[in-house]
Amino acid sequence: MKLFYSVGPNPRVVKMFMVERGIELPMQDVDIMGGENLGDDYKKLNPGAQSPCLQLDDGSVLAEVTVICGYLDEITEGPSLIGATPQERAETHMWVRRFDARILEPMSVAFRSAEALELFQERCHVMPHAAGDLKEIVQENYAWLEPQLAGKTFICGDRFTLADIQLFVFAEFGNMIGQSLPADCPNLQAWFKRIGERPSTTASVHPSQAA
Repeated sequence: MKLFYSVGPNPRVVKMFMVERGIELPMQDVDIMGGENLGDDYKKLNPGAQSPCLQLDDGSVLAEVTVICGYLDEITEGPSLIGATPQERAETHMWVRRFDARILEPMSVAFRSAEALELFQERCHVMPHAAGDLKEIVQENYAWLEPQLAGKTFICGDRFTLADIQLFVFAEFGNMIGQSLPADCPNLQAWFKRIGERPSTTASVHPSQAA
């Protein structure tokens, strides 16, 4: 298998997941800043032209972060970061879906439509007129999440899961692009600090962004 990855929060979610699970794979860096992902060769792998994607031994390709992580979780030995029971897996998938819809997607579209408009305006549909509202949606959903973290170590209680990795990576990304975690959300801030102390947060940083 080979992982095609790049800079950006989505590939970092997969890399952090792999570090936590002790999974090592050959990796090929894709220059998304230079538009390599928009070329015909990469689109043959992933028609969505997004990073990351995972090429399997038979040549087939899996895309989408949660799909790649779920596949790797199933085929490798070790404690699952999705869940050991149907109920645990359902809980993890519930939170992953919530974060996708409520935080990750509006954050990403706002970024592409505002701070990164010059880069993305010829690559995808952008909405400069909606960027402010999308950023407000992210903040509203952080506030929605705050009371639900009371008394919890991780998103799923005492289980560290893909949901924690997903939200941490994008929360850190948000902190860098002007969509920071609210200062008046102590539960969320404490959770973010706990996750940030895990070695995988450093080990998953793209080489071009390492200090």
